[in-house]
Formats: sequence, C-alpha cells, structure tokens
Amino acid sequence: MREFSQADFDISGVWDPMLPDAEVISLLCTILTRLELGDFTVKLNHRKILDGIFEVCGVPADKIRTISSAVDKLDKMPWADVKKEMTDEKGLDPAVADKIGEYVKHKGGPELLEVLKADATLTANPSAKLGLDEMELLFKYLDAYNVIDKISFDMSLARGLDYYTGIIYEAITEASAPPGFKTANAFAEGSSEPAPPLPPKKKSKKPTQEGEEEEVDESSVGVGSIAAGGRYDNLVGMFTSAAAAGGKKAAQLPCIGVSIGLDRIFAIVWPKWVERGMRSKETMAYVMAAGDGLVAERIKLGEGVA
Repeated sequence: MREFSQADFDISGVWDPMLPDAEVISLLCTILTRLELGDFTVKLNHRKILDGIFEVCGVPADKIRTISSAVDKLDKMPWADVKKEMTDEKGLDPAVADKIGEYVKHKGGPELLEVLKADATLTANPSAKLGLDEMELLFKYLDAYNVIDKISFDMSLARGLDYYTGIIYEAITEASAPPGFKTANAFAEGSSEPAPPLPPKKKSKKPTQEGEEEEVDESSVGVGSIAAGGRYDNLVGMFTSAAAAGGKKAAQLPCIGVSIGLDRIFAIVWPKWVERGMRSKETMAYVMAAGDGLVAERIKLGEGVA
C-alpha cells in the first residue's frame, strides 16, 4: 500500500494526483519482470470513467455496481452472455445494455484515450471527464517509467469491490491466462502484425448437481490474474474515523495499493526452478521465533551476517 506524502507535490507545490499510481504500477512491472514470469500485461481502467459510461448510457444509479460486476466478466464470458446477465438477471433495459457494449468491448493504449476524449457525450459527464484527465496524466508518467508497452487500457475491467475510487488494474501473464492470451490481451504498443488465431477449443467434462456431465471449454480457463489493485481514497478514513474517540471525523487518507498473488506466481515459476535445478532441497523457507529483545542479533541474522 502506498500512502500519499509531500513528495507527491511538484516543485511549485501543486498536487500531482497520478504520480503515486504510476509509481506503484511501475514497481509492479519491475517485480513481475524480475520474477521472469514471461510476457505479462497490466490491464488498466478507471472507475470514474466506467461510472460515467454507465450514467450516459442510462443505467439507474441503484444498478451501477451490479452492472459493473457483470461487465467485469467479459474476460471470461462472451458479450452475449454478459448482456443476458444484465438484462435477464439484473433487469437492465436491453437498449441500455447495447450502449454499454459499444464502450466496454474496447481495449488498447493511449490511442484509445484519444477516441474517448473525442466522444462529446462522454466528456460532458463530470465523472468520466475527470477520469479521462487523470488517465491522460497517468499514461504520461507510465511512458516516462518506460512501462507503457506492458499496459492495456481495458474498458471491461471493473474490479467489483466498492471501495475503489479511481485507477484499477490487474496483471495477467501468458502462463496464467487462457491460451488466447496474446490475441485477447495484446499490448497497447504491440506489433502491427495480425494477431495469431485462437487455439482450438478443448472440451472436458465436469459433473453437475443433477449428476450429469457438463462440457467445459478448457481454452477459456486460466489461473487468473496474478496481481491486482487500485486507488481507494476513502477506505482508510472509514476505519480511522470509526476508531477515533468521540466520533470525531478523521482526516482523509487517500491510498494506492497492489496485492500480488504469490500462490499463483509460484504455480508458474516452480516448474522453471525445478528444471533449472535452482532448488535442491524440499524446504522453501525456514521460519523461527527469536523471542523478545535481541533486536540487533535478529537484524544480523536476517541479513546473513550473524
């Protein structure tokens, strides 16, 4: 988790809102690169842009979050199934769902941002306008960090948790995603060559509650994202406010954070370690309790100089 500090102001003292976001995303790219996981993509979106899209398309305010959760399934389900969930299960007008589909099926890089900025209906929405402005600044910093080629501006990414207030992102690798990774998650600055065709579908059987076997498309199944996070401006303040004596209002503590899925990462890198002979023993880690005190001794032990 990255809290904001004085360093997030430029030399003139002006608040620089997207610098911490770019810093954390750049750090994530560095970590995943050094782990030698292979090709990876950081899918990126902005909750304010997404909320603005829902508003201009006519989604009722009380349905925005539930429709958002349906959109988030577009990396696992075709649009027809997502639309069916919106309309049949969640009661959304089919015409509204079609309008949403025209937006959320897009992905790309800075060039997609320019397309959205040219949409007068979208930019007239205050939430979407703010999100687009912040995304433009973020792309500028990600380019400076030299990680723009790892970013995919994915309009279907929604991250269902309500506490996100701005930038949201997920990292996937070719090893953790379905076999169609390179086609479905092309890098923002990718090659101009035609994308490779999707692999043929493989079918397997899984039992249903009725005892019958249902066919499962294995080509659409992967480990999933290996890291995820985003901006949450109000979450920490909720906890500090609740803990404050006398119910006093706590100061707002905007944060940006990322969570890395170690289990999923180890599932990818472990076979490589075994193949390279990097692990000759079964023990991955040895945990011991040193007790209270002995701080200097514990520090030396941790640094391998004891």
